Amino acid sequence: MENISQIGTHIREKTAYPDILVISRIFQPQEAVIGEYIYNRCLQDPERVIVLAAGCLGDKIFDKSQNFPVYRWPNSNFWTSTLLTRLLKPIFNIICSVLLAIKLYFRYHYRYIEWCHGYDFPALLLLSYILPVRFFIYLHGNDLVSNLRNPLWRQLFKLTLTRAEGIVCNSSYIRDILRKNFRLDTPTHVINPVVRPEKFGTPTSPSHLNDLRIRLRQAYNIPETAILILSVGRLVQHKSFDRIIDNIPLLLTIGIDVHYIICGTGSCEQQLKSQAQRLRVDKRVHFAGHIPERELASYYVACDIFAMLTLWEDKDKSIDNFGMVYLEAEYFGKPIIASGLGSILDVVHHEENGLLVNPHSGYAVLQAFKRLCQDKQLREKLGRQGQEFAKRKTYHRWLYAPESRYSCLLN
Repeated sequence: MENISQIGTHIREKTAYPDILVISRIFQPQEAVIGEYIYNRCLQDPERVIVLAAGCLGDKIFDKSQNFPVYRWPNSNFWTSTLLTRLLKPIFNIICSVLLAIKLYFRYHYRYIEWCHGYDFPALLLLSYILPVRFFIYLHGNDLVSNLRNPLWRQLFKLTLTRAEGIVCNSSYIRDILRKNFRLDTPTHVINPVVRPEKFGTPTSPSHLNDLRIRLRQAYNIPETAILILSVGRLVQHKSFDRIIDNIPLLLTIGIDVHYIICGTGSCEQQLKSQAQRLRVDKRVHFAGHIPERELASYYVACDIFAMLTLWEDKDKSIDNFGMVYLEAEYFGKPIIASGLGSILDVVHHEENGLLVNPHSGYAVLQAFKRLCQDKQLREKLGRQGQEFAKRKTYHRWLYAPESRYSCLLN
């Protein structure tokens, strides 16, 4: 971690005209969806950005490999986890980000701040009064919801949003929740996450991908002719893996040779395994456990259908993250079966790159699986169109373009 008071001139040589300070307490791709989102944003404009973030494990090696400067404040997660620490953590983040942002301003004279989530926003509000800069604030879901519960916090948050040059939501669903809770004149943009192929660490030649497919299927003893369904996510109740398992014996009954792989761990793992045994499909339902990102490509390539039937959590308490796994499956040319809810609607378009279903309707879910399992041409068509969709990019630099400043949707 570099001391800000000792910033060297070599940074100027690497980054000729940095004018955007990207601030986040989460900055490393491995740190969930927000970390990946922010990292991809920085890769789009490495010559313009300076990153200020909380420290994390492995940050020194990671930061040195970047083409833009990264500065860190100590992460309070390194401290002993006590109630007092949890109460002081937001204050600590606010103080550090304010002080270091001011120091970086005198070094770089940046013109914009991109505050990359709704957490610890009072620091951004304070900076907007102290520094002669304009700012954008990003919202992902739970960071928005957490700021709505306390009336005082809500009013401060609204003031921050009002002073912003623009608000960036990672999905149309988050934008709609924002509009439902606040009446604002601030331009609001939707910029969906994008897939970064490098995270999989895998060449994408057809022969190599086919080799990955064959090896993965052999590892689970799945015939090449069988239909393989894949899900990736935390094994928790609202992800509804049980609804997919319920359909496996029904598909077998109508003569479809089907297997199902679940990648992930969580509190419902034993319950799901017991369900598979009870339905006598435990030889068809495979629990892969936690799979590192670099190995996920094999699973995406090997499957024929990607399915997740998420039941949205109570949006007044919690909002599930943007469905990156759907986008990743599309990147590998796989058709999707998903619930027609929330941010999924930004990723899966019915009859274009997948099938959207009512997850509460057992009949609708079965018909979707039956249709895709029996129609190879439809699988290939939806997969091909999904791959084209997943390779599109939205650029954060468009926020600074006059012709798109007042656009509600950048695509």
